[in-house]
Amino acid sequence: MDTASESRALVPLEHFRTHKRVWRRLVQTARLCCGVPDYDNYVRHMLEKHPDREVMDYPTFFRERQEARYGGRSGFRCC
Repeated sequence: MDTASESRALVPLEHFRTHKRVWRRLVQTARLCCGVPDYDNYVRHMLEKHPDREVMDYPTFFRERQEARYGGRSGFRCC
């Protein structure tokens, strides 16, 4: 985008980028508060820190996170 079209834009491009970044963080926080794991961060972490290991697909990742949170295969545990 050139400077002239940015000046006519409804929202300046830099503001849009900032709002997009903030929105993603808010969504991530809400998901973590509700117990929904963040698959995108998991994939990024695995590729950066453990490139030799295979990345789980989303259903496998979700099941593993649920088992870790709620007690695994032994059924539901409250406390």
